[in-house]
Amino acid sequence: MNARSNDKDEIARRGKDLYERRVREEVEADGANEGRFLAIDVHSGDYEVADDALGASAGVRRKRPDAVVYLMRVGRPGDRPRAAFRLGGRFRAKPARA
Repeated sequence: MNARSNDKDEIARRGKDLYERRVREEVEADGANEGRFLAIDVHSGDYEVADDALGASAGVRRKRPDAVVYLMRVGRPGDRPRAAFRLGGRFRAKPARA
Protein backbone atom coordinates (compact mmCIF):
# COMPACT_ATOMS: atom_id res chain seq x y z
CA MET A 1 0.00 0.00 0.00
CA ASN A 2 1.50 3.33 -0.97
CA ALA A 3 2.03 6.11 1.55
CA ARG A 4 -1.47 7.61 1.33
CA SER A 5 -3.58 5.09 -0.56
CA ASN A 6 -7.33 5.50 -0.09
CA ASP A 7 -8.45 2.31 -1.85
CA LYS A 8 -11.34 1.06 0.30
CA ASP A 9 -10.55 -2.62 -0.14
CA GLU A 10 -6.94 -2.02 0.87
CA ILE A 11 -7.96 0.12 3.86
CA ALA A 12 -10.28 -2.66 5.05
CA ARG A 13 -7.66 -5.36 4.53
CA ARG A 14 -4.99 -3.38 6.34
CA GLY A 15 -7.32 -2.35 9.20
CA LYS A 16 -8.46 -5.93 9.82
CA ASP A 17 -4.87 -7.19 9.63
CA LEU A 18 -3.60 -4.60 12.13
CA TYR A 19 -6.49 -5.38 14.47
CA GLU A 20 -5.79 -9.11 14.41
CA ARG A 21 -1.98 -8.85 14.67
CA ARG A 22 -1.49 -5.92 17.07
CA VAL A 23 -4.66 -4.67 18.71
CA ARG A 24 -7.23 -7.40 19.34
CA GLU A 25 -5.53 -9.14 22.24
CA GLU A 26 -5.13 -5.86 24.12
CA VAL A 27 -8.60 -4.39 23.59
CA GLU A 28 -10.53 -7.65 24.04
CA ALA A 29 -8.53 -8.97 27.01
CA ASP A 30 -11.07 -8.37 29.79
CA GLY A 31 -14.25 -7.76 27.79
CA ALA A 32 -14.52 -4.15 28.97
CA ASN A 33 -14.45 -2.82 25.39
CA GLU A 34 -17.04 -5.24 24.00
CA GLY A 35 -19.33 -3.38 21.60
CA ARG A 36 -17.37 -0.12 21.78
CA PHE A 37 -15.96 1.55 18.66
CA LEU A 38 -12.34 1.19 17.60
CA ALA A 39 -10.69 3.48 15.05
CA ILE A 40 -7.27 2.51 13.72
CA ASP A 41 -4.94 4.47 11.44
CA VAL A 42 -4.02 1.93 8.78
CA HIS A 43 -0.61 3.54 8.20
CA SER A 44 0.72 3.97 11.75
CA GLY A 45 -1.33 1.39 13.69
CA ASP A 46 -2.34 4.05 16.24
CA TYR A 47 -5.83 3.38 17.54
CA GLU A 48 -8.48 4.67 19.89
CA VAL A 49 -11.46 2.97 21.56
CA ALA A 50 -14.54 5.02 22.49
CA ASP A 51 -18.25 4.66 23.17
CA ASP A 52 -19.14 6.19 19.82
CA ALA A 53 -17.68 6.36 16.31
CA LEU A 54 -17.00 10.09 16.44
CA GLY A 55 -15.03 9.80 19.68
CA ALA A 56 -12.89 6.93 18.40
CA SER A 57 -12.16 8.66 15.10
CA ALA A 58 -11.41 12.00 16.78
CA GLY A 59 -9.04 10.29 19.21
CA VAL A 60 -6.97 8.85 16.37
CA ARG A 61 -6.98 12.16 14.51
CA ARG A 62 -5.66 13.99 17.58
CA LYS A 63 -2.62 11.70 17.40
CA ARG A 64 -2.44 11.54 13.59
CA PRO A 65 -4.26 14.40 11.81
CA ASP A 66 -3.62 12.79 8.42
CA ALA A 67 -4.83 9.34 9.52
CA VAL A 68 -6.56 6.98 7.12
CA VAL A 69 -9.09 5.46 9.51
CA TYR A 70 -10.66 2.01 9.61
CA LEU A 71 -13.54 1.96 12.10
CA MET A 72 -15.18 -1.10 13.62
CA ARG A 73 -16.88 -2.38 16.74
CA VAL A 74 -14.82 -4.37 19.22
CA GLY A 75 -15.77 -8.01 19.62
CA ARG A 76 -15.52 -11.38 18.04
CA PRO A 77 -17.23 -11.95 14.69
CA GLY A 78 -20.51 -13.77 15.14
CA ASP A 79 -21.17 -12.43 18.65
CA ARG A 80 -23.63 -9.85 17.30
CA PRO A 81 -24.55 -8.24 14.00
CA ARG A 82 -21.50 -6.35 12.75
CA ALA A 83 -22.90 -3.17 11.23
CA ALA A 84 -20.29 -0.58 12.17
CA PHE A 85 -17.48 -0.22 9.67
CA ARG A 86 -16.19 2.96 8.07
CA LEU A 87 -13.29 3.46 5.73
CA GLY A 88 -11.35 6.71 5.47
CA GLY A 89 -13.13 10.04 5.41
CA ARG A 90 -13.66 12.30 8.38
CA PHE A 91 -16.33 12.54 11.03
CA ARG A 92 -17.43 16.03 11.91
CA ALA A 93 -19.88 17.01 14.59
CA LYS A 94 -22.78 19.09 13.32
CA PRO A 95 -22.82 22.63 14.71
CA ALA A 96 -25.49 23.27 17.32
CA ARG A 97 -28.59 25.03 16.08
CA ALA A 98 -29.36 28.41 17.58
